[in-house]
Amino acid sequence: MYKVHFENRFILISSEPDRLQKYGLFVKFNDTNELYRIINNFQSDTELESINIYGTNIRHIWKIFRIYFSEVGAAGGLVRHSSGRYLFIEKKGRLDLPKGHIERGEKPESCAIREVSEEAGITGHSIIKSLVPTYHTYTLKGISYLKKTSWFLMDYDGEMLTEPQAEEGITKVEWLLPDELSIIKNTAWLSLMDMINTSVLKF
Repeated sequence: MYKVHFENRFILISSEPDRLQKYGLFVKFNDTNELYRIINNFQSDTELESINIYGTNIRHIWKIFRIYFSEVGAAGGLVRHSSGRYLFIEKKGRLDLPKGHIERGEKPESCAIREVSEEAGITGHSIIKSLVPTYHTYTLKGISYLKKTSWFLMDYDGEMLTEPQAEEGITKVEWLLPDELSIIKNTAWLSLMDMINTSVLKF
């Protein structure tokens, strides 16, 4: 199953119709041209909140879906402090997880460590495990991009710094307890929580 976010809307690609959830449209995959028409229409019709595209060969559908876009890579971290709090940053008025684009020749793990340091100002954090990636789309200068963000759970036992890195566009650094996470409403966090086991926040 693949879930691709278009701002606050999404397309779900699955092997069977996901009847347990409400979708604006269910579409059985037939051919490439139809799939591309669906994507194009979804990009322009912002009234449609979601589509479930399904078919028996999900790998094939996903491969064709990706060809429609120019792909870019990013990586970020879910940083767990020894106190039980989790690191968030405020950027453009919204709380989010630290992340950024992968540089040429850089591994996702290295990118995630670097971006957390640059955006939150901490050092000494280490990767514990990888999490399921998330997918988002955006359009720039008429080109549609599909951004895959690789996520990593990290441990950190240093000082819980709260001074933002102004040069990175960060306006606030927050360390939140698990029961405070309901205040996070943006799609980046919601899509991550769709994919990972929420028990990761309990240990």
